[in-house]
Amino acid sequence: MALIHHTTLKPTKVELLAGWLPTRPWYHGPAAPELAKAGGFRLDDPAGEVGIEFMVVTEGSGGPEGSGAYLVPLTYRGAPLEGAEHALVGTMEHGVLGPRWAYDGCHDPLLTAGLLALIEGRAEAQAQSVTDTPDREVERSYAGQGPLPGLGAPVDTDESTEFAVADGGLVLRLRRVLTPGSTPSDDAAGHVTGAWNQPDGTRTRAPFATLQAL
Repeated sequence: MALIHHTTLKPTKVELLAGWLPTRPWYHGPAAPELAKAGGFRLDDPAGEVGIEFMVVTEGSGGPEGSGAYLVPLTYRGAPLEGAEHALVGTMEHGVLGPRWAYDGCHDPLLTAGLLALIEGRAEAQAQSVTDTPDREVERSYAGQGPLPGLGAPVDTDESTEFAVADGGLVLRLRRVLTPGSTPSDDAAGHVTGAWNQPDGTRTRAPFATLQAL
């Protein structure tokens, strides 16, 4: 069970992301984004050591490139993750836990394993800011009969991050650019949908991840 500490972070998660997002191929906003944390959920680390969060941020500068919603899976660790230097978003000082290393969770095997468990129904989405509280807005489905095999290396596109499923017949597509009000395609073999607040205050939802046949 993840214990949520209501304390300070320096820099904040949003401040870290403001510098990191513009370096991503799937980010289509301005070079100096005005970000707001808008929604998402958490997963529990079975060992209780690593924070796992699927965060939605909105870009609200109002310019021609602004007003997008982006899904950013993150892990927070108390020490560097070996071999993941390329996936480091930045470091923060946590008011209770001390130094924390924040990673693009697509490159952290703990997060990807948790996402597969969520799709299969072996894990339950948790509220972002409340300890030991399921997030009832997160929905998932899986049409398969057995556990999903492992995933290949993540590949970024201009809209998503994709993982080939090890059996060769499926791709797990993590939607980085979210489309408000969209739904999973009818041929999806599995999905996770979640909710967030738009800049105008309305609540919306969309697929966060889908399993599709190649």
